[in-house]
Amino acid sequence: MKKLGRTAEQRMAMIRTQASELLWNGRLETTVDRAKEVGRYAEKMLTLAINTYEDTVVVQKEKIQKVKDKEEKVMVDVVNDGVKKLAARRALMAGLRDLKPLKQEKESKGDYNARLRSVKHPLVEKLFREYAPFYAARAEKCGQKGGYTRIIKLGQRRGDGAEIAIIEMVKDEPAKK
Repeated sequence: MKKLGRTAEQRMAMIRTQASELLWNGRLETTVDRAKEVGRYAEKMLTLAINTYEDTVVVQKEKIQKVKDKEEKVMVDVVNDGVKKLAARRALMAGLRDLKPLKQEKESKGDYNARLRSVKHPLVEKLFREYAPFYAARAEKCGQKGGYTRIIKLGQRRGDGAEIAIIEMVKDEPAKK
């Protein structure tokens, strides 16, 4: 791991923040050295989600339902996280920053709050619901795990001459050899 001119605590905070931004937005512009470190960290987080996203347990819970001024107890099937997925979810919440989605155009504050009420950790949910199934299917189809990010070098920054790159999530199939 490169030091990137920072203490260990500052370095890990920066990598976690940039990895969260990468996973949320799909791409990030930064220096080449930072991009390499962020890519390593983001791929570890993705691998954790991919390996555990299918671990669920169906549990029956009692729910009180009102029908014509009477309360009835009804048994409802609820899908909970399994042991491995729960541990992975906690590790992801500890390792990534909690990002909130932006308010959409012409969306009222009440609608925005209602949309966010059902999801407590949107980035972790995005990992389990979008990225994990996509990359698991990609690995199954191509027979290759990993390679979830790509780095594209852009050249040198004008102010200090640092080499700049874009790191992005790979959305296509790997090339056949």
